[in-house]
Amino acid sequence: MKNPVSFLRSVALLEAISYLILLFIAMPLKYALGMPMAVKIAGSVHGGFFVVFCFALWRVLMQTNWPFSRAVLVFIASLLPFVPFFIDRRMRAWAAESNQTPA
Repeated sequence: MKNPVSFLRSVALLEAISYLILLFIAMPLKYALGMPMAVKIAGSVHGGFFVVFCFALWRVLMQTNWPFSRAVLVFIASLLPFVPFFIDRRMRAWAAESNQTPA
């Protein structure tokens, strides 16, 4: 993907899905059914996606003219369950906006 915002958007959605799996599937398996391996696996996957997300967000900041406040908004949204899905529409518009500006 040439557009760093489109890549960020894709990674943000994967990270959000992995976060929900960790919270609503793996953690209940650990605490209700005594299966701590579920959290180890889901937590590792989620952690990996979060690291990629942070690098993708940094790349967007370096390669586009995003204001720092927008990056902070996207970062905070990634910390809250379900919020990345609501901000995705804005990110789609921001990706289209960055496609139109010459790099």
